[in-house]
Amino acid sequence: MASGLHGKILKLGIPILIGQLGTIVVGFADTAMVGRYSTESLASASFVNNLFNLILFAALGFSYGITPLAGALYGRGEKGQIGSLLRNALFINLLFGLFLSGVMVTVFFNVHHMGQPEHLLPLIRPYFLIYLAGVIPVVIFNVFSQWSYAINRTRMPMWIILGCNILNIAGNYALIEGHWGFPQMGLNGAGISTLLSRSVSAIAIVSIFCLKKEYSRYRHGFIASKTDSGQMATIGRTSWPVSLQMALESGSFSFAGVMAGWFGDVELASFQVIVILGTLGFCIYYSMGASVSVLVSNACGVGDRKLMRRTAFAGYRIILALATLSSLLFIFAGSYILPLFTSDPRVIAVALSLIVPLVLYQYADATQINFANALRGTSNVIPMIWISLVSYAVIGVPATYILAVTCGLEVYGIILSFSVSLLTAATLFLHYFLRTTAKS
Repeated sequence: MASGLHGKILKLGIPILIGQLGTIVVGFADTAMVGRYSTESLASASFVNNLFNLILFAALGFSYGITPLAGALYGRGEKGQIGSLLRNALFINLLFGLFLSGVMVTVFFNVHHMGQPEHLLPLIRPYFLIYLAGVIPVVIFNVFSQWSYAINRTRMPMWIILGCNILNIAGNYALIEGHWGFPQMGLNGAGISTLLSRSVSAIAIVSIFCLKKEYSRYRHGFIASKTDSGQMATIGRTSWPVSLQMALESGSFSFAGVMAGWFGDVELASFQVIVILGTLGFCIYYSMGASVSVLVSNACGVGDRKLMRRTAFAGYRIILALATLSSLLFIFAGSYILPLFTSDPRVIAVALSLIVPLVLYQYADATQINFANALRGTSNVIPMIWISLVSYAVIGVPATYILAVTCGLEVYGIILSFSVSLLTAATLFLHYFLRTTAKS
């Protein structure tokens, strides 16, 4: 039984993993191309990207509310109801995306109060606005990709992500330094390329949903249904706790990115490089975590608590193996990878010193990802709110400040503090998953 579950998790998770690895490659390419253009551009990109990570993870988490609901319906074979659910989910997610965009407009007009080096502001402001334009396309893609994952069609979003990643890298090459007859646009060129790829991904996944015969029953349910306030309320109850959980987690990282800028542009640039490396681990673990969530939701749909637990722990074994591989990569290949992002020896030296705290938090991150997704699959998402609040805001943010500023460890202390918040979250998510799936 365990080996069968491993196979199911890998079958669903590997396409998501491939798509995530494609996204990581783009992140690597973005950082490398911008970093080689100038250290100032890399520092500015770090600041803006870390601010928007908070918003994008909140949007992603909100779309995750679709998975347990659609997964349970899929487990019972109710395809028409999934189409109705998708329609209402799209509506409420678009409203949430507009709200997040409004929040970032407010941030934009106050960016000069956030303690960043003054000479970076002329680079930060236009890049910020270009990035802002990509929020709604991301929201649309998130909704349809979560629907696709819930019905066990994980390959379709994978191919779209990979195709758009290639488009993004080509756009970076053309626009950052000015190739193929395009003007040299520097950091703004990277932003335009990202916006283009995100827009194309949204158009592509909606087009496939509308045109492919295989999805006709879902499409009929989507078209025949009406906007239902009751169903939107149900979606909201499973969406906003996950969104808040991911926002609090990414918010602690965003706060860390702002704090890194307090120590100078070299420290901010090195923080960005390490965050990109850390994203490698995070995205790999999350691909399997998403698979765990789908299969737990399928088991939840038929009320099989034992299968929910077996699925979660089968996924955990896979994720622990991936965490080990990621850690070994960081330790033995870090010194070879870092110079790919920047030629500035100061940035490379600081980033190399951050490999140890980067490795320290991998297993805590892997654990909290697995059991947060398993808990999400049960639809018991309310505990995720206070777990995240305690782990990332009450414990994580003060730990970051104490280690970085009070203890004088600066950016080293920032990365080291991630172990504290992630380990707290991992312990609590595991506890609540076991409690939720215990016999009544």
